[in-house]
Amino acid sequence: MFDSLTQPFRFFTGPDFALQRKRWAMRAAAATPLGTLLLRKLYAPPMPELECEAFGMKFSSPIGIAAGFDTNGTMIDALSASGFGFVEVGSITPRPQNGSAARRLYRLAGDRALIYNSIIESAGVERVIENIKRTRCHTVLGCNIVKNHATPECDAPADYLRSFRPLYQYADYFTVNVCDSSGPEPFVPRTKEQVEAILEPLFEFRRGQNQYRPVLLKISPDLSDEQIDRLTDIMLTMPLDGLVVSGGTTGRYGLENSSREIHALGRMPGIMCGAPLKARVLHIVSHISHRTKGACPVIACGGISDADDVEAMAGAGAILIQICTEYIYGGGSSLKKMQAELAERVRWDRAEAEGEERRRQQEQRKQAQPAAEGATSAAGTGSAGNDTDQEETKQQES
Repeated sequence: MFDSLTQPFRFFTGPDFALQRKRWAMRAAAATPLGTLLLRKLYAPPMPELECEAFGMKFSSPIGIAAGFDTNGTMIDALSASGFGFVEVGSITPRPQNGSAARRLYRLAGDRALIYNSIIESAGVERVIENIKRTRCHTVLGCNIVKNHATPECDAPADYLRSFRPLYQYADYFTVNVCDSSGPEPFVPRTKEQVEAILEPLFEFRRGQNQYRPVLLKISPDLSDEQIDRLTDIMLTMPLDGLVVSGGTTGRYGLENSSREIHALGRMPGIMCGAPLKARVLHIVSHISHRTKGACPVIACGGISDADDVEAMAGAGAILIQICTEYIYGGGSSLKKMQAELAERVRWDRAEAEGEERRRQQEQRKQAQPAAEGATSAAGTGSAGNDTDQEETKQQES
């Protein structure tokens, strides 16, 4: 009884309310053109070095915000103004779906991690579309779609299609989320046939449209390498455009500084996100890249906290990066620092490459110079010989 009486007060002092307050502040700041301009001045200075292209689209930065931060598309302008190269909204369900009324979010600050213990909260696809229509910016927009929690697994393909069809004209790409482990009844299809049954109606609808929207598959880090291989093989038989690696984990590995918090939580279900996932995500990205020889585009998502992590994921084969937990902890300053360090490294690499090219050209000129001098000397000797012959001929004639 005491817990039920104090629950509302605990909400206002807990991480759920802290995250909600951050969202409110960002939405308020981006509500006017002046506020949007101030956000850009503070957190998104121009960094042309980070511009890139993927899936046939141009991105101002390879770093985007993962689904989970802006679940209903109310913060697209604010997140774009804060410096993200692309924004993924969701997860979006066909019908409105409320999360748990109790506390849902738990911080493991010592390990830069979060535990989320609730079904996915979504206002439903119709409300999300209304919010997207009010967006002023032109950033690359992804829509992460998932089935409603109450929908039986056998009806999952229809649920995904119910969101996919109305969103098609508003999204730049889609992420099909098949790693919903946050609720008490996880939905994580593990066979190729289950996933193909979800994807086929989406591809069938896309074939009849005038505009092409890339479709990506978001997979769970809790799958074995063999299961991941089977899902990757879908790209051989279906027009899947890539993978997002990965969602949150139901495991509690990689935690080194949160033993007290984990002990207090006990065996509480839910997904863990954040820095502890880095090693697993890096392994999966590298595994997919090596197995497909780079033919499978991958967006890395999970455990990315700084520029070193971004470079590691890119080196393993990722073409784009998504962050969320690090942004919840560090805010816009964390993203700004990450991108500034990346931009500086790109400038350094380019300057080093240009210097190497100049040194190579100078070496070529040095090697070519003796040969040219030899040719000139030979030409001079030949000319002098001709002059001597002509002089002797004139003396004989006289």
